[in-house]
Parts: sequence; C-alpha cells; structure tokens
Amino acid sequence: MSGKVCPHQNHICKECGRQFVLFPDKKLVPVETKSLVDKLLLERISLAGIARVTGVSESWLQRYVNKKMAEIPKTIEFKSGFTQKDILLVECDELWSFVQNKENKQWVWLAMNQQTRQIIGVHIGSRGEDGARCLWNSLPQVCKDEAFYYIDGHPAYGALIPTGRHIVVGKESGKTSLIERFNNTIRQRLSRFVRKTLSFSKKIENHIGSVWLFIHDYNASLRI
Repeated sequence: MSGKVCPHQNHICKECGRQFVLFPDKKLVPVETKSLVDKLLLERISLAGIARVTGVSESWLQRYVNKKMAEIPKTIEFKSGFTQKDILLVECDELWSFVQNKENKQWVWLAMNQQTRQIIGVHIGSRGEDGARCLWNSLPQVCKDEAFYYIDGHPAYGALIPTGRHIVVGKESGKTSLIERFNNTIRQRLSRFVRKTLSFSKKIENHIGSVWLFIHDYNASLRI
C-alpha cells in the first residue's frame, strides 16, 4: 500500500473525537476580511464587486449578507441632546426604491432630530397611512409627547401627528433640508437606492437590513 495520505480523507481526533480533514478545500474566511466586507456593505458597490475586492466567493458572501441583515437590530437607541428648555424639532421625509422590480416599490419613512441630526424613526414599506403609522410607532415616546414636526404635504402625516404639532413646509423653506440631505446621502452611498441601477435588492429582508445597517452606522458617527 502507498504511504500517501488522501487530502480529503476524514480523520478523528483521539482526544475529543472531532472529525476533520487535513487539507480542506474550503478555508475559513479571516475576521479581517469579514470586517472589510462590513465596511464595503456601507459603500456604493455591488456584492459581485465586494467579492472581487475581498477574494471571497459570491455564494459565501450572499450567505454572510443574508445572515447579517437578518440579525441587524430594527430599533434605535434614542439620544435626545436637548434639555427641558429646548423645543424638540423633528424633520420627516420619505424616499423610494424597489425590490426585484420597479412595480414593487418600497418607501423608506424617516424622522430626524433637527438639533442632533440623529435618525430617530424608521419604517420601510408602503407610502400610505399604514406606513406613516409605523413610522410614528417607531418614534421615542418623548418625541410623540413633545416634539414639533416639519413635514411635506403628504396627508398621512396629518392623520397621525397631533394637531398643532405638525407644520407643512415646502422644500424652499429649508425646514426639511437636513432630512433631504440625508436622503441624498443614502442614494450616493447605497447602490440599491441609485435611481438607475442594476444593484437592486432581490430580497425584502436584505433591502430592509441594508437601510438599518446604514442608519446605525450614520447615528454612531454623530457626536451628541
């Protein structure tokens, strides 16, 4: 018999009984590479591009992204940045993208604390009153009780925000310039939100996860 060892032969550890292969074809992806993937997911680059840059396979990357997007927290830790003497001001706006095809529009509802620029409310879904209600429910209680809201003319806001605490303004007023600037940042940084793109989402879970990933990273970069 030959003394050569088959590289794919299973072996058993005498101490713990674990089975292993001496020379596995599949190598573990290093932590450093995963960290790089996490950073690239926040940039305007497709999954195929990330796979080319990092040297991982597209199948591994897709599994990694699916798992990561599913585990991203879908709530925000609110940091007020104001005292009882301050008037809490919130800017609201929506932007749209789609999943799988342009007929399946997904609207991103956002609320931003004007004083701190922190995103304090998020919902991804339809543009009707249900979407506005979900945005309202995502807000911290102090904002529901005390804040004043700058909104556009979408009637769904007025149906939920208490009378006297929402102010309808146009873009020319500058009252919603911060949230509109944030919307532009999303379109610049996330390829699936570019108006004419081939990097659209194919799974609603990953679409929602990518928005939350970006928002958590944005909020963490603020000095409040």
